[in-house]
Amino acid sequence: MVARTPGGVSAPVVARDSGTVLFLGSRSPDAPDMEADRAARKDRAERKLNHILHDGFPIRHWDHELGDAWPRLFVLDEDGPRDLGGDTRVELVEPTVSVTADGRTAATTWRVRRRRGRVGHGLALLDIGSGAVRVLATGEDGYAYSAPAISPDGRYLAAVRETEGDFATPMTYTLVVFDLGTQAAPVEVPVGDVYPTQLAWSGDSGTLVVAGDLHGRGSVLAVAAGTWAVRTLADDAVYSSVRVDRTGSAVYALRSAVDRPPHPVRLDADGTVTELPAPDPAPALPGTLHDVTATAPDGQTVRGWLCVPHGASAAHPAPVQVWIHGGPFSSWNAWSWRWCPWMAVARGYAVLLPDPALSTGYGSDWFARAWPHRAAAVWSDVEALLDAVLTRPDLDAERTACLGGSFGGYMTNWIAGHTDRFRAIVTHAGLWALDQQHTTTDGAHWKSTLFGTPADHPEWYAQNSPHHFVDRITTPMLVVHGNRDYRVPVSEALRLWWDLVSRFDGEPEELPHHFLQFTDENHWILSPGNAQTWYEVVLDFVDRHVRPDHRP
Repeated sequence: MVARTPGGVSAPVVARDSGTVLFLGSRSPDAPDMEADRAARKDRAERKLNHILHDGFPIRHWDHELGDAWPRLFVLDEDGPRDLGGDTRVELVEPTVSVTADGRTAATTWRVRRRRGRVGHGLALLDIGSGAVRVLATGEDGYAYSAPAISPDGRYLAAVRETEGDFATPMTYTLVVFDLGTQAAPVEVPVGDVYPTQLAWSGDSGTLVVAGDLHGRGSVLAVAAGTWAVRTLADDAVYSSVRVDRTGSAVYALRSAVDRPPHPVRLDADGTVTELPAPDPAPALPGTLHDVTATAPDGQTVRGWLCVPHGASAAHPAPVQVWIHGGPFSSWNAWSWRWCPWMAVARGYAVLLPDPALSTGYGSDWFARAWPHRAAAVWSDVEALLDAVLTRPDLDAERTACLGGSFGGYMTNWIAGHTDRFRAIVTHAGLWALDQQHTTTDGAHWKSTLFGTPADHPEWYAQNSPHHFVDRITTPMLVVHGNRDYRVPVSEALRLWWDLVSRFDGEPEELPHHFLQFTDENHWILSPGNAQTWYEVVLDFVDRHVRPDHRP
């Protein structure tokens, strides 16, 4: 045992040369040191206290409360963990931390409170020895920063900078690099349509490696420090957990694709990919993967993936499930265990995975096509791709279902009130009443900035909030939600469920809708048993309505 704190230990970061270790923990409010923190937690537990006295926003994050213990950053000294100090009540909410090779300076994302409940996403430098904080970007200039990576020599700090956007102005993103020895504005590095998600430096600080989404796959870029010239190392798959050797001549990462789980690889400077030994071989798949495209009503080319089960043919066409991804700033470009299309393919379904407007990896203009989150524009992309693939003779255009989670759940809720073409709809953690969700989510500050209120934009809310169209719903719906979901609170599912049940005129036992509730899960269904239940119930519900004569 090398470190233990009352508030736990997570997300360790190790300095390359010095071995300095930083990690995240938490501390009770007003506890001046670790012993006081331990005593405060013990007292709270023994007295069964569960109150939190809030004095600002935010008060929640994802699936846990903020305020009973505030996040802190610790350094592991010879005498044990040392709290770097400072008022970090909001600033270190789930930060991304990077450290120099000598362990003297750390860079971190920095969330600050602003007026009227707003939250800024900036950058800060921390002096490990003294705990002094240098705020590099306040998060109050219209930008939000993420994925900071400080070069090993401490000269540069790279990060992803996004404009916050508003109702009329789409969000944009840029890769920027700060020269920490000067007060100059950061350099903007052109990365084309790549949506950067991970940044890593070579040991000699000469190369910045950028990994991100691109055109339904992923890309790895090598950026030369100083000149900031960019070249592509790979664009065939999604690369994550990226690490670079000292000279920048080799990149190590986990490579993933829709048809292959993450597996370790080495990516050489000439783009050669070498697969490294892994604990398990690639699983055999129950079908084949196809890259598909269609022309949307506005003339843009929409792409996606189609998974077709073995044995599907014109004589035995496969029923179809269309899955709409969450985010909405995301892409169906990598393997997922939580939403794994091959589970449905093994059941005999073809699964369509579209990347409609608002998906990542297609440039900022792709966001603008449906800004601000216009459901009809997203649906027109999905439907165009669906109509295109349903011309295949090995797919059954009459037996279809639509499924989605988070933003995808919002879309399935909206789609349910606008078409009866599907035999079943599954909505997981979906938004139902936007006026309600926008002010109860843990990200209310962002939603309020982006969408305003129904009084501000009545026409947008009238057209895009699914609850306005409940009386048009005729398709059987499976509602799925976790009680500890603070991103899309369970009140969305509760209100949707009542709206469905209270409008059904038949006998109670004939109700076509179902509600799968997980009392201890968050926005994601994570425990193995619950994950198995999720697949069983979801696939059984779709079978019941799409192919009742073929239920296993």
